Amino acid sequence: MSHILKNLDWSLIQSFISVAETGSLTQGAKQLGKSQPTIGRNISNIEAMLDTQLFNRERHGLSLTDKGEELLKIAHEMQSSAAKLVLNVAGGSNEMSGTVRITASQVISNFTLPAILAKINTAHPNIEIELHASDDSENLLFHEADIAVRMYRPDQLDIITRHICDIEIGFFASKTYLERVGTPQTIDEMKELDWIGYDRSELMLKGMRQFGWQVDRSFFKTRCDDQAVYWHMVKAGCGIGVGQVNIGLSDNTIVQLFPDAPIPSIPVWLTAPKALRNSARIRYVYDLLASEIKISTQKKR
Repeated sequence: MSHILKNLDWSLIQSFISVAETGSLTQGAKQLGKSQPTIGRNISNIEAMLDTQLFNRERHGLSLTDKGEELLKIAHEMQSSAAKLVLNVAGGSNEMSGTVRITASQVISNFTLPAILAKINTAHPNIEIELHASDDSENLLFHEADIAVRMYRPDQLDIITRHICDIEIGFFASKTYLERVGTPQTIDEMKELDWIGYDRSELMLKGMRQFGWQVDRSFFKTRCDDQAVYWHMVKAGCGIGVGQVNIGLSDNTIVQLFPDAPIPSIPVWLTAPKALRNSARIRYVYDLLASEIKISTQKKR
């Protein structure tokens, strides 16, 4: 099957991968930015050319047949090879111009990167920056981003990674909230106040259990998974929240509670595909981010 697949139009293979991964013509079309009828025709064409059925048409979507599973492995290998080719071509540029796409968490994107990106704009106005603020993990190999700021050590192959710094985490509340309920004198008193947590994410619950608090989702009176919105809830006085110490100390409307509490810090890693480190603009932005993020995430007050 692999020798036949190599002779197929790449757009057909892309359509097949997208539908296989999403389980739906509609979602596959959305992922590729094409119409559903176009994706449907592509799937029909690739099945006709291979003279085999690749999908089971089920009530709630599409599932791969055994032949479809076999084909998907080969298609992913082709996709990976194509991505490496693009990266190697992109990595050969020595010009300080062009686009650099960065992905970072919602908090880093909202509170740390804007000032750094302004410095890049001033120093090199021909470099165009695209910032994708997301707490999801983009695939650098497939060029979904040139540089990623991660809060964990990536294990993806064919990338370089650098540990930049560790960000201290603390308990915070707005002055208006503490004026209303009183400032807790002990951690046990603080635990009895209103708390802001995440909604579907279990990240905060896991952190609190590591801290020794066996709590569940109902512990949080207000919940939101968007961490930038979460911080605005802390500022608005919805209750006690957890956040980066450098951000909390830079805001005089916020009070840090029990700064000596043994809360684990969060590591910050900077990553990029190996090939793109040969690009002057990628290398410049990568190195600047490494130094500036370290400076920006230190304590402020």
